[in-house]
Amino acid sequence: MNIHEKYIKRCIQLAFNGLGKTYPNPMVGSVIVQNNRIIGEGWHRKAGEAHAEVNAINAVEDKSLLKTSTIYVSLEPCSHFGKTPPCSDLIIASGIKKVVIGTVDPFEEVAGRGIKKLLEAGCKVKVGVLEKECRELNKRFFTYHQLKRPYIILKWAQSTDGFLAPAPTPGLKREPVWITNKYTNQLVHKWRSEEQAILVGTNTAVADDPKLNARLWKGNDPVRLLIDRNLRTPSSSALFNGSIRTIVFCDKPSADKNELTADRLSFEVLNFDREIIQQICDVVYKHKLQALIVEGGTRTLQSFIDAGLWDEARILTGRKTFGKGLPAPKIQGKPYLEKFIDGDELKILKAYT
Repeated sequence: MNIHEKYIKRCIQLAFNGLGKTYPNPMVGSVIVQNNRIIGEGWHRKAGEAHAEVNAINAVEDKSLLKTSTIYVSLEPCSHFGKTPPCSDLIIASGIKKVVIGTVDPFEEVAGRGIKKLLEAGCKVKVGVLEKECRELNKRFFTYHQLKRPYIILKWAQSTDGFLAPAPTPGLKREPVWITNKYTNQLVHKWRSEEQAILVGTNTAVADDPKLNARLWKGNDPVRLLIDRNLRTPSSSALFNGSIRTIVFCDKPSADKNELTADRLSFEVLNFDREIIQQICDVVYKHKLQALIVEGGTRTLQSFIDAGLWDEARILTGRKTFGKGLPAPKIQGKPYLEKFIDGDELKILKAYT
């Protein structure tokens, strides 16, 4: 690892502190180095607040050192006025002449303009250091802006013999069955707090009455999405309690459910005579939601898999055995991570593309 990679790696580490807090902005980290010593560092903490470069520059106690320093940043400095002024302008005004950037920003209002502005001001700019890692850091942001759809995470828990739920007992209502332990359950809620939206299908909504919030972890609740063509989910369902913004994909909106939660509930009409997964992605993109967790049952999950619209799958295998029941989805992908959480197995697959 060369010196530039060392400091960009530190930028990535800093940027991760903003996970789940910077939407719709990307996560960005920055360090300022003078004579091989870090004299300032920062990250983008929250949308609407100062960017990473601003926080790094503000952290430098002796501003006279900036003229002989190099600023490292994981993503191209912005060049436009948003909720904050352009970071490229601040870098130039601070007298910094050397800039090392992990990757170009795909956002159309930046997309190389920040780099161009720095070069025109006489800065020496190096781009593409640990670029793969920097793109991975902002996989949600890149997917949203380049593919015009959310970053899609499939998640399910299965028994040791590959079932999402046991076979129902005739005559009895199916009760939710916890397959994984309390530590894994808490991890799932942490995941929810890090993403912008979460989706289930009708069968899951009716059978399990899920809340789809992040109650076991301190953080934001994702927007709840429900596929319910004929609006079979009861009005008494937790999904319609008005506590969290909820979007229902259906054939026709329901006036009575809309009255329950006012502006916290909205309906999106889909053409169910056509494949609906791309339609769902288009609607989620329209609502500017950059990341989506799919926690539905087998049918919903398999629909995303078969459509080729997924980016990673997080598969949890508990220690229960059912013998028969609702089979888990069938998926193939590139192994990314495998570990155990107090006996539960977590396996993460990435889509081949």
